This record gives sequence, C-alpha cells and structure tokens, in this order.
Amino acid sequence: MRRTIFGVIFLMVFKLSAQEKYPQGVFQPPLDIPLVLAGTFGELRSNHFHAGMDIKTQQREGLPVYAIADGTVTRIKISHWGYGKALYVAHPNGYTSVYAHLRKFGPEIEEYIKKIQYTKQSYEVEAFPDYGELKVAKGSIIAYTGNSGSSAGPHLHFEIRSSVTEKPTNPLLYGYDVRDATNPTLLGLYGYPLSEDAVVNQSAKMIQLNFTRQPDGSFLADKVNAVGTIGFGINSFDRLDMAANKNGVYSVKQTVNGRVYTEFDFETFSFGETRYINTLIDYGYFGKYRERIQKCFKEPYNFLGIYKELYNNGKIDVEEGMSYSVEILISDIAGNETKLVIPVEGKREIPKIKKEEATTENFIIASKPNNFDLGAAKVYFPANTFYEDFYINLKKGKDTVTIHDNSVPAHRNFTISFDPSQYPLEERKQLFIARLDDRLRPSYATTYKRDGAFTTRTRNLGVYTLARDSVAPTITPKNFKEKQWLSNYSYLSLEISDDLSGIDTYRATLNGKWILMEYEPKTNTITYNFDDNIVDEAQCELEVIVTDNVGNSSTFTSTFFRK
Repeated sequence: MRRTIFGVIFLMVFKLSAQEKYPQGVFQPPLDIPLVLAGTFGELRSNHFHAGMDIKTQQREGLPVYAIADGTVTRIKISHWGYGKALYVAHPNGYTSVYAHLRKFGPEIEEYIKKIQYTKQSYEVEAFPDYGELKVAKGSIIAYTGNSGSSAGPHLHFEIRSSVTEKPTNPLLYGYDVRDATNPTLLGLYGYPLSEDAVVNQSAKMIQLNFTRQPDGSFLADKVNAVGTIGFGINSFDRLDMAANKNGVYSVKQTVNGRVYTEFDFETFSFGETRYINTLIDYGYFGKYRERIQKCFKEPYNFLGIYKELYNNGKIDVEEGMSYSVEILISDIAGNETKLVIPVEGKREIPKIKKEEATTENFIIASKPNNFDLGAAKVYFPANTFYEDFYINLKKGKDTVTIHDNSVPAHRNFTISFDPSQYPLEERKQLFIARLDDRLRPSYATTYKRDGAFTTRTRNLGVYTLARDSVAPTITPKNFKEKQWLSNYSYLSLEISDDLSGIDTYRATLNGKWILMEYEPKTNTITYNFDDNIVDEAQCELEVIVTDNVGNSSTFTSTFFRK
C-alpha cells in the first residue's frame, strides 16, 4: 500500500515539475480524433532527434487540422521531401506551432500559396507572409492531413517551438491527453571498457550483458566483474496505449551508489545540435546492426544540451576490491518507469576478448583538414568533419573509390572530386557521381560539373563511382487516355520515373499555359487539379517535359476534351 501511494505521488510530482514551465489548457489539440502517437518527441532518428509528435490519422488523409490557438501564419513551405507541405503559425504567447506532411491547406492559405506557385512556376516554394497577413482563429481549419514529403504513411507531424529561439519543446508538456500506462521496454544492456586498462567481464571491447526480470517488474543484471573506467549503454523503447509503435523514451537517469552520474531527458533541444545524436548512440554498432544503443556516459566530443546532471561524464571508475551498485532508470513522459540494477564488482581479470584496433596507411586527425588522392578521385575532409581521430580505410580505383564505411559518422560535409578526362566529351554529359550500396546499386549524389571535374558534397562514407545514365525518363498517363472527354474529372494524373539518376525537373502546360503539377516522389506521380481553372477551352493540349539529373529529357503530349 505504501509503495502504491509513493508511486502515485511520484507520478504527480514528475508531471507537475515537467509541465510548470509551459502553459496548460491554452492549446487545443490539432485534430478532433483521439491522440494516438506513431512517434514521440526526441525519438532517435537517422542523424537527428524527432522534433515533434506524429499523430496517427486512422490510416486516412484529408482529416481537418485545427489551429491550436489564435495566431498568424509566418511560414509556408512545400517540398518534395522533408516535411512536404508544412505550415507554421505564430501565437501571441511566444510559441509557434508547426503542422507537416499535409495534403493541402485551408482555403485562404491554399489560395495564397498557389498564387506564389503560379508566379514562380514551381511546385516547391517557401513563403513568409507578413505578420498578421494570414490570421487564424483558435479551432479554425488551417489544413488537411496527408502523407507528403518524407512520410512513411498518413499522419500529422506536430511541433511546438519557441518563436524566439525556434527550439522545439515536447508537445506533451502542454497538457495534451495521450493515454500511456505502459512502462518503457528494455531490450539490451551493454558494458564499455573506456580506459586503456579497463576490462568488463573479461572483455576489453564493448560487450552485451545479461539481465533478468524481477518479481516487482524491475530488472537485475548478472554481476559484472570490471576494473578501470567503464560505462554502460542501453537499447530501449517506449510503447503508448492504443499503438504498437516503438517510440522513444523521455528520460534516462544513471546512479552509482546513490549518486547521480548521468541524467538526460527530451524536454527540448536545439536544431543546431541535433546531429550530435551520433555521439549519444553507439554509431559503429548502429552502422552494423541498425539498432541504437544510448550511451549512459558522455563522450568528449558530445555537445548535446539535453543533460540535466553529469558526474565524471557518466563514466564509472571501478577500483579493484570495491563494490558498486549501478541503477539505470528509464522513464516516459507520463512517469512510467523501468528500473535496471547492475551490481559491479571491482575484480581484475585477464581479458579473453581483446581490443582490436584496425590500422591503415591513413590516419585522420579530426581537428585538422585532411586531403587524399585516390587516383580516380580526390577527397577533402574539412577540419572537424569527424568527432575523433581514427585510421581511415581508403581504396584507390580506376573509376571507383572506397572511403571507409558506415561505421563512422561525419558531422560535416566533405568533398569528393572525380576526374572525368578519360571519358569522351559527349559521354561526360551523361555521367554522374554515384554512391554504391552493399549490393553495388548506384544512387545519385548531387553532382557539380565545373573546371573539368565532377564534385559532390556529402556526409556519407562508402563506395563512390562515376555512373552513366543514357536513358530518358518515362511519362505515362494514369487516369486518362488520348482524346478522352474529361468533363467529370477533378484531376489529371501521370506517372513519371527514371531508371538511374532520378528526376531533376518537370514542367507541364495546357494549351501553352503553365499548370501546377503536384509531385509525389514516393509514388512517382504528378497531379493537376482542374479547380485551378487555367484552361476554359473544350480542346486541351497537354504537354509534359521531364528531365533527369544528367539532362536526359522526355516529352509527353496528349489531347483531351473538357466542358
């Protein structure tokens, strides 16, 4: 009984302390359906933290999106990838709400942005309306949910940011009701020998540790024998009610003999630091197994501001003959928690698993610029491209080069320059720099052709080559045929695709007038809405020109009729 009362009090204090900084009951939900989340704030994503919460839309598009409070539209952005169609609304209390992956905007906003699209003759646009030009009232419909941009399925990505700093904050701190009565799940525990003399369970390398569930729901690790400076890492996720998605946890707290060594949470973060996620996780392990281990210790090159408390950067100095009780508390924002206890015994053992340091001919000093000539290509790494010094694996080739592998993250863009002089001039027009995947399939890397060199800027290590694309894109009508009457149609739809370098540009006209074709790269579809009322003639001449990234072009023409 006493434990139950204590737990209730803890949850209340936890939620109140987290929310007291933020207005409660001021913002209404952006949707009028139960808030079921597919993604949470601070969730670990590739090279970034998730900046909002993803609200499920019952696998549908077109649900009305409501302004969470009175405000004014300050930014509208439409792009093929990223947030897709996104809307930013500033509110008088100093916050900005963001709505992304939209299908379309509310009527006034839709009319405003379409004028800009037709003026610029471009689907991808970004606009910053004057303050007060597009006012919205709390509860008014400002958009409709969709699946635009880099979205894997219909949902609403929703953020609340500071209008001054633009830092996002966890939307659940503003009093939104999302059901969650489930403790976070612990998948794995890992021990890290960090000093030269450190050993964990007879291993001088990172090692997975065993643990078992206890009757009270907590976890107890098998006794760890260690010596030297060590650290721990965890693989965990949180699951909310009414959804099977594996979401991110809210906070992690590590104590050693009752003293807090590490505590961090996802109340807020800065976009400028989000790429340092690659220092929070074990990036080498992620590159190999695609699973993210969160380190409970802080590396010297980790500049994240998510830490609430740190002692010795979360690293544990284990002395021979001493005993330590390490506790890791994993919590979600609702206060549900999972506790892991790790007994550590200071015991020196001869390592059976020894540290392997692969040496190569080339060594990267992270704080200095580095240049390498690989024959077919030259590689330039600016200073601080990488987080730490390491031996880099580089392989020369006639037209293909290897630049290490995906076990090392690059924080900044580096430059790869190929010499195309061995190819005839006409053939060079169809060449591009490609990154090869594990199956040697090429993907286009943005290629700049100037001064007799082909150059790309990237953060991705791996295998690069010069590839040739000699095939023009294809254009196929999806919902109409030649000389068909389309009086009852609300839209035109065509499929455009390219076999290698990918689509660069597309342009469509009706009877010589430019029309807005909305491009959805995930389905290779471009769509024109007849509501735009561009053509008022019965006979319509459609022309669509599509160009790939090396300049191959295709033209499609068709005649249809419409009253």
